[in-house]
Amino acid sequence: MTTNLEVKVWRGKEEGGLVTYEVPRFENQTVLDVVIHIQRNIDPGLAYRYACRVGMCGSCAMTVNGVARWTCRTHVGKVAQDGKLEIAPLSNLPVIKDLVVDMTEFFDKWASARGSFKGAKTRYDDFALVEPGSPERRNADEGIECIGCAVCYASCDVVTWRPDFLGPAALNRAWTLINDVRDVTQDERLLAVSGDAGCHACHTQGSCTERCPKHLAPTAAIAGLKHLSITTLRRHK
Repeated sequence: MTTNLEVKVWRGKEEGGLVTYEVPRFENQTVLDVVIHIQRNIDPGLAYRYACRVGMCGSCAMTVNGVARWTCRTHVGKVAQDGKLEIAPLSNLPVIKDLVVDMTEFFDKWASARGSFKGAKTRYDDFALVEPGSPERRNADEGIECIGCAVCYASCDVVTWRPDFLGPAALNRAWTLINDVRDVTQDERLLAVSGDAGCHACHTQGSCTERCPKHLAPTAAIAGLKHLSITTLRRHK
């Protein structure tokens, strides 16, 4: 037999409110399954995002019972409190409608942190060789699996306090590229992330690392940027 869930879902834009739905509960049900059920069977106007449903795209990230999560990999049995769920859009990002947020500023900060690779070789050159056991490669490996889901960004109190802060995802990306020996824009990138809204604005609370669904450690990446920026500046004096 199935039982029912009491699900409160954010409806509207920045100004809106929670609407309560009653949803059948099933074994192995994910939070995304709940959202899909509401949209397909109860309220067709509900707006949300998802694509892969297997934890590869990150587009289904939402706030579930106050915590940013991938809804496709979050089972109801692990988060429902007394048969109740509260689902809202990600924090720290403008709400377009319901559970859909505007990711523009999130990716703009990637650009501000020089998050694009730029190499010196062309298609006519031999492949660049990177020593897999080098310290730089190991540092890059620890953060390169980020898929830009913005769970860390939504979990960061510093972003809440000061919206100009580049955020953990952009800084993590900068750290992976700074450790990529093929990239030729290291100085510009380090300068970009060492400003007032960059790595030194981080309070090292660790929420980004705690909440990352990929088990990455943006906190460690930011600490690496802090150390590198200070030592580099000293060398240049």
